[in-house]
Amino acid sequence: MLTGKQKRFLRATAHHMTPIFQVGKGGVNENMIAQIADALEARELLKVSILQNCDVDKDTVAEELVEGTGAELVQVIGHTIVLYKESKENKKLELPVKK
Repeated sequence: MLTGKQKRFLRATAHHMTPIFQVGKGGVNENMIAQIADALEARELLKVSILQNCDVDKDTVAEELVEGTGAELVQVIGHTIVLYKESKENKKLELPVKK
């Protein structure tokens, strides 16, 4: 579970990133979850864009991605979801220490 301070740090880090995945009309599927999980292992932090034609609510999409990948939800803002998962082999981000 991320603290408020850690979420602020991750939001600031993700601010300048561009979304690398898009959820469209088909919603979330197993293949997409597998690809996002692989990208999280490589990058730790990423953005997912939800297209206008997506039939599923953005909060539901975020919930499905979190459950499928085991990632932490940093934020849902507009049609963009920010996810974080600590990498086992490619550790890049140093989170502020929990108190």
